[in-house]
Amino acid sequence: MNNNATPLAKRRYIIAAVVVMIVSAYVVQLFNLQLMSPQYRDYADSNAFLRRTLYPARGAIYDRNGKLLVYNRPTYDVMMVVKEMKQFDTLDFCRTLNIDISRFYTLDTDMRDRRKNPGYSSYTQQLFMSQLNVEEYGLLQEKLYKFPGIYIQSRTERQYNYPGMGLILGYVAEVDQNKIASDPYYVRKDYVGKSGIELSHEEDLRGEKGVEILLRDAHGRVQGRYEEGMHDKAPVSGKDLTLGIDIELQAYGERLMHNKVGSIVMIDPKTGEVLCMVSAPTYDPVLLTGKSFGNNYLQLENNPFKPLINRAVAGTYPPGSTFKPTQGLIFLQEGIITPETHYSCYGGYPPLGGRPGCHAHASPLAIRYALATSCNSFFCYGFSGMLSNRSKYATPGAAFDVWRDYMVNMGFGYPLGVDLPSEKRGFIPNSKFYTNMFKTERWNAHNIISIAIGQGEILATPLQIANLGAMIANRGYFYTPHVVKEREDEALEKSYTTRRESGINRAHLDIIVEGMADAVTKGTCRGINLEPFIQACGKTGTSENPHGDDHSLFMGFAPKDDPQVAIAVVVENGRSGATNAVPVARLMMQKFFMGEIPESDQWLEATIINRDIRPYAYTRNLPASR
Repeated sequence: MNNNATPLAKRRYIIAAVVVMIVSAYVVQLFNLQLMSPQYRDYADSNAFLRRTLYPARGAIYDRNGKLLVYNRPTYDVMMVVKEMKQFDTLDFCRTLNIDISRFYTLDTDMRDRRKNPGYSSYTQQLFMSQLNVEEYGLLQEKLYKFPGIYIQSRTERQYNYPGMGLILGYVAEVDQNKIASDPYYVRKDYVGKSGIELSHEEDLRGEKGVEILLRDAHGRVQGRYEEGMHDKAPVSGKDLTLGIDIELQAYGERLMHNKVGSIVMIDPKTGEVLCMVSAPTYDPVLLTGKSFGNNYLQLENNPFKPLINRAVAGTYPPGSTFKPTQGLIFLQEGIITPETHYSCYGGYPPLGGRPGCHAHASPLAIRYALATSCNSFFCYGFSGMLSNRSKYATPGAAFDVWRDYMVNMGFGYPLGVDLPSEKRGFIPNSKFYTNMFKTERWNAHNIISIAIGQGEILATPLQIANLGAMIANRGYFYTPHVVKEREDEALEKSYTTRRESGINRAHLDIIVEGMADAVTKGTCRGINLEPFIQACGKTGTSENPHGDDHSLFMGFAPKDDPQVAIAVVVENGRSGATNAVPVARLMMQKFFMGEIPESDQWLEATIINRDIRPYAYTRNLPASR
């Protein structure tokens, strides 16, 4: 009997085990569906609670004198909870929102499409339509009881007190999928800074979202705050920012650059604060707000003058003769020349048969007079003397890399680190670049002589050129240029308050300063001479342009002995530096120091404002740019 009972007992155990497994599977599945599944959890929560996101006010932006530049006004979003929606008059709903019925179905389809809206859930609030104004909000609010499952959520929209500075302030737009994936703060249809200060200081400006939890009855009707708001979280407003920009100075610079392409940058040498940053053409920031954003952005993007590019930080130009002070500093520091070293000039650089060419002036001449007259030959001689000095450097390439290191220390060749996006590095080559270019290491100064006068492969941004003025004004050091002067309850990053040394001795800088002062009083910059009111130092530049007229440049600072401002001006196709860049710089200096243009120079102001220097091919069918 024991042999017959054993198989029966085994079968009983097997059957019992199968039953236990089936029951366990059901229990696990019920646990998963009722407690762990987000779908059922959302459904259960949505029956009892309504979670309403509370959006913070974005931080305001002020100029250096406390003038309000950017603020917020209320706007409203239409939200839907699909599971709560019952049949209602769709046509009445569309009329209330002033949208076409086809637009309704398009928005509805997009909202439900998980490819376009990965966070879609029929149990939670989904954005149907954004940016209702106060009037549209009022009309919908009156009829909201007719549209079950429809809610209104408030947020804010950027507003501007001044029509300029679009490229500095930047704009706010709908967040993209990449940003959502990289930062859990954002969900579909949130707004985020896309350019300018709005982008670079997004985390300061955005604040922190809050949440309000409302209790609903079995019919979905809101009964009040859950547990008297114990679990609510109030939004935290974004931090206010104060810029170093003077809006009056900025607006004046934009006026001077009307119908021109180029840039004006002014820096406080003592702090690195950017006082003015004009990029022309620019745009009114209000264009990139509200429901017309898409159309306006497309027009700006298709404009041949590229008003969406901030030329002050992203435009790169051969610096021309504004580069010569750097050459003099390097040659003096390396002992290639002394203040008494004289070189000859006969209308051009003699060893290369008069190339590069030069204009008439006394010869031979020393460094100070070479700066005042902008002599090309002097700096070609100095560059050749450095690269051919075998007692000091093993090869021309080794000498050139020493030269390059000085240039980097003076702020060229790499982004300076300004607190704006899209800053370009410009270009300062190294010896390896030329070895690859010539396919031999046996190259010399005469093969690349044009870089001695800021041409050839050399490229710099207007910000870098203005920063050079600040470094010379400070007699050897600079602070990283920055647009934001103060952050609410936060210190500036240390990189903006730390001195950056050029490695040049003060005695050599004093010589360069004297040469730049002579350029203003009796040289190529006489057009910016403001004595006896103020003593300025400067250097003109004429940058060769293969696509049209030469670019007009100026770099300088003032006053000479207690500098308060450094400036760079670039006017594309403006021909010589003295023709357009110097008059613009003169007017900007007067505006900065005096607050107004003296009567004696108002004719110059009118001339510059009315001068159109845009390439003719692009202007025939275009409205005037800002």
